Amino acid sequence: MVNTMNAKYGLKRVVNASGRMSILGVSAPTDTVMEAMKSGGQNYVEIADLVDKAGAHIAELLQSEDAVVVNSASSGIALSVAAIITEGNRRKSEKLHQEDIATNEIVMLKGHNVQYGAPIETMVALGGGKLVETGYANEGKKEHIADAVNDNTAAILFVKSHHAVQKNMISAEEAWEVAQAKNVPLIIDAAAEEDLKKYVQIADLAIYSGSKAIEGPTSGIVAGKKEYVGWVKTQLHYIGRSMKVGKETTFGLLQALNEYFVKTDYSEEEKKSLKVLQSLNTIDGVTVTVVQDEAGRAIYRARIQIDSAVTGTTAKEVNDKLRNGDVAIYTRDYGIRQGFFDIDPRPLQGDDIEVIKAELKSILGGGN
Repeated sequence: MVNTMNAKYGLKRVVNASGRMSILGVSAPTDTVMEAMKSGGQNYVEIADLVDKAGAHIAELLQSEDAVVVNSASSGIALSVAAIITEGNRRKSEKLHQEDIATNEIVMLKGHNVQYGAPIETMVALGGGKLVETGYANEGKKEHIADAVNDNTAAILFVKSHHAVQKNMISAEEAWEVAQAKNVPLIIDAAAEEDLKKYVQIADLAIYSGSKAIEGPTSGIVAGKKEYVGWVKTQLHYIGRSMKVGKETTFGLLQALNEYFVKTDYSEEEKKSLKVLQSLNTIDGVTVTVVQDEAGRAIYRARIQIDSAVTGTTAKEVNDKLRNGDVAIYTRDYGIRQGFFDIDPRPLQGDDIEVIKAELKSILGGGN
């Protein structure tokens, strides 16, 4: 079906070995999720009731006080910031970018101000917030956050992401301790995290992507304290109107969540699938190893290290050829300047792993 639809509109076949990436459509939902979307989309419902009932169901699964479905983790940041700045006040929400609100500062560690496809700071500004960076790119301490909090502080934003600096940074739990001590709300952006129950316990608002770990349709979840979630719901009638969620998306996300909490851990199976690439070790100058996710998640990938002095080509050149071939193969290329790229097995489908192996052998002169 995927190849048929791609051909119909003149699109390339894509092999996604990069992970749950927005530029490739994030994930491929199951048939049952797509069926839930079809059923939900073809029936009418009172949207306000759906917002509340879906949120209550999600809150029960996540063990939070309340939750609300949004259209992405990015919009979840903007809506959470707007919610806390306006405190759910309708006039303030209506005039968010027209009238000044003094208490609008959002404190965040400098090492967390990342570009994940869009800058974090853009989402903060979209929500009416004024970003206050604290700490350093390679160091973030509790006192950095504590010292940045003042009378104009609306919230602390903590970014739990592989995009953020990992070394020498405090944990989410430590940020929660500061927030509690300073009596300031804590927002945690945990978009791609797999432990959905953890962050709602150590934040006032926790934000998750509905399409990454959960593998649902393009969507997001904001969960946490009931009062704050209520303020987020208020934003749906103001800035959030431009970010509204279709009923079909909500039903698809609910189905994906139900499946997420009963699914098997596939990490060992995924690691085994990477053994197909071990034959590339026979190519001079190429080393294949299995590495764990840099942010400590139970995700394992094959690392393809290219010794340019031996192969006569760089990791970047190989990666470019993979992406620009008749079949577009996308790797996880954050280490390209260090001479390697990774193959993430989670999004692979059908014979994708064999296609990757064959293409790499063709590029690197490894024969059959």
